[in-house]
Amino acid sequence: MEIRYYRHWSSFLNRDMEFKVYGHSGKPVMFIPCQGGRFFDFENFHMVDHWAQWIEEGRCTVYSIDCIDNEAWGAQGADNRWRIENHERWFNYVVNECVPYIRHLSGERCGYDQKILTFGCSMGAMHAANLFFRRPDLFDGVFAISGLYDNQEFFGSYCDDLVYNNCPVLYLENMPADHYYMDLYNNHSKILIVVGQGAWEGPLVESTRRLDAVCRRKGINARFEYWGYDVDHDWPWWFKMVETYVPQLLG
Repeated sequence: MEIRYYRHWSSFLNRDMEFKVYGHSGKPVMFIPCQGGRFFDFENFHMVDHWAQWIEEGRCTVYSIDCIDNEAWGAQGADNRWRIENHERWFNYVVNECVPYIRHLSGERCGYDQKILTFGCSMGAMHAANLFFRRPDLFDGVFAISGLYDNQEFFGSYCDDLVYNNCPVLYLENMPADHYYMDLYNNHSKILIVVGQGAWEGPLVESTRRLDAVCRRKGINARFEYWGYDVDHDWPWWFKMVETYVPQLLG
């Protein structure tokens, strides 16, 4: 498997940001790590082993990016506005600096431009869903596992404009039926949200069901899958979900 490392300056975050690339061709997939994780977690936690077949076949290339959760969603107890402003800077880094870089690298290998599939587990799932739902003009699919999709667990009752704009449960509920994103969601994208119902999944199941209900009310064709009560919030189950669904997403 071809593996490459990149480091580049972000004007939004005022620091160097890093990411690794796994593969040589195919669909670009953006992996966002779990809370407090780093860009090398895709490899260190062995998720790469469970994508290896499709990476080596040239069906996809995974771009494992970095995040700043410890300065944002994960920085509970700090000033809420400071936290969400940091997240918004990271969001702008991803869509305005990281995405163009990834599409350039992908285009060099594939010979044509493609939108990106977002993928993540736990907090990475939250980011993957939020990136997709906010910018379906850049992303044409999301595979989110065991995520939270609203502000309740991290911000409680606090909700300003930026918190609202980063919680799919909130902003999708108020999206007009004739918004042009609806066509992108329903006719040009693949949306898969998965969660277990075992240990440590309780709040995530509830949040997933809230997003599920919103999508049904708004007519968004998203697929929600609820695994069994023995399915815990942990990597071994996430590996099984990847093995189950990735062939369908890349098909």
